[in-house]
Amino acid sequence: MSVTDDFREARDHLLALRSDYHRARREFQWPRFSEFNFALDWFDQIAADPSKAKNPALVVVEQDGSATRKTFADLASRSNQVANWLQSQGVRRGDRMIVMLGNQVELWELMLAGIKLGIVLIPTTTLMGPEDLAERVERGEAGWAAVGHANIGKFAGVPGRYRLIEIGELGTDTTPAALQYADSATAPDTFTPGAPTRADETLLLYFTSGTTSKAKLVEHTHTSYPVGHLSTMYWIGLEPGDVHLNVASPGWGKHAWSNFFAPWIAEACVFVYNYERFDARALMEQMDREAVTSFCAPPTVWRMLIQADLKLLKTPPTKVVSAGEPLNAEVIDQVKRAWGQTIRDGFGQTESTVQVANTPGQPVTIGAMGQPLPGYDVVLVDPNTGKEADDGELCLRLDHRPVGLMKSYYADAARTAEAFRGGYYHTGDMARRDTHGTITYVGRDDDVFKSSDYRLSPFELESVLLEHPAVAEAAVVPSPDELKLSLPKAYVVLVAGLKPGPELAEDILRYCREHLAPFKRIRRLEFAELPKTISGKIRRVELRQREEARHGTGAVAAGGKAATGFGIEYSDADFPGLKG
Repeated sequence: MSVTDDFREARDHLLALRSDYHRARREFQWPRFSEFNFALDWFDQIAADPSKAKNPALVVVEQDGSATRKTFADLASRSNQVANWLQSQGVRRGDRMIVMLGNQVELWELMLAGIKLGIVLIPTTTLMGPEDLAERVERGEAGWAAVGHANIGKFAGVPGRYRLIEIGELGTDTTPAALQYADSATAPDTFTPGAPTRADETLLLYFTSGTTSKAKLVEHTHTSYPVGHLSTMYWIGLEPGDVHLNVASPGWGKHAWSNFFAPWIAEACVFVYNYERFDARALMEQMDREAVTSFCAPPTVWRMLIQADLKLLKTPPTKVVSAGEPLNAEVIDQVKRAWGQTIRDGFGQTESTVQVANTPGQPVTIGAMGQPLPGYDVVLVDPNTGKEADDGELCLRLDHRPVGLMKSYYADAARTAEAFRGGYYHTGDMARRDTHGTITYVGRDDDVFKSSDYRLSPFELESVLLEHPAVAEAAVVPSPDELKLSLPKAYVVLVAGLKPGPELAEDILRYCREHLAPFKRIRRLEFAELPKTISGKIRRVELRQREEARHGTGAVAAGGKAATGFGIEYSDADFPGLKG
């Protein structure tokens, strides 16, 4: 059989067993290829089937109601043009390309074209500033950067030997030094690959937050995500003909999870609704209009939705999932009452596809991640003894390495060896397992925390704070927030001779605003001495406990200032010039 047939057989087996978890766990075997190209061997084969070619593959709706609709045949043909045009401009197999686009059709065209060409894609959020981009160009060894017109100016001061490709609307002023993506429209729409794609060739490089000075750079191959997301398809319960809406921003691994690979593995339609500010009512109106059958959102969005009238959605999706952190019982219960569906949690990482989840048809334990997905041998390892236990670090056995696991941390042998030590892949996340085999997330074994749906590194934020001339020491911890789960809160020690006050607080917050991407900004600040161990290390646990005591129950005085018993807390909301 061809690789397409082998992949389809594995896919169809999971589809047939989508409500029989235990049998799927016993019977599923990863298809293991020596050569595989998702765009050529899978997507284009769907597009070549007369019975499927005209099926909707992508729908992008704007806030004003305008929509762009593409079939499998449309995207197969268009990505061929883009691949041919890129090749004519000098792009070669193995070249690295930053892709910095919003939810626009060109993003999907470029992804497919890049896979066909065998280039290495470096997805990057549009929120990134020049400092972040410089790191991506350098560490990702980028030779190309495909960027939307609105953000191309950010590269003006970014050093490196790379060429810019500008994606803009007709009629907009163009950047003289950049190639114009629009020129690809005249390229041939039939593409012939120059060589087969090896399964272990690098396809994706994702930057992800860490606790050291350098962010992790996760390396995925032409099979680890493209084939590995069979597990994600199974978790969501996606089927051919579904219309799937995933609320995730481009540039992060989750966007590739279920705005690209998982839906198209299932031959479902990817639906995206673009908006400037979240509006639950407008989102549900669009879900009704497009007949969305499958919905994935982070807990932040779920919390926003339940504040609206969920019953406004006349035709609720039959598959609803969430990832990022556990949802509380109230959210799950309200959605169940309004939509008749239970939100199912799932756990994975940028480094992998979904490892543990509540799958269709299985009983859901509120607050639990669920059970291991087919193809994943999940164990908990006691960090003190190194032995498997019912409470410990969530790890993957490597005896039969799951296809959906990263290749390495790119160009970082030490970090890779640490993650793959002792015959396991170590996730760095702590969990516990009950007598039924259900796994519940406990917490990260380092200090990284989630704000909204973004993982933030205290070290990175503290590094920016320490650049301010008034700051001698700083510690950043999560401060509980009802809507966003947590907000970055900075405890700051000033240099000798300076006195704390609102003017200085505003100046420090403004500095952070200017030097950090919007999703990383410090939102709360307090001047205080930092609790330390006898060896001089900051006791973050005490600071986190202070924040839980202050904000965990909502006990905050009017005006954003802390309740009695705490020091003065300043919020960016206190200063009109820092709002937004």
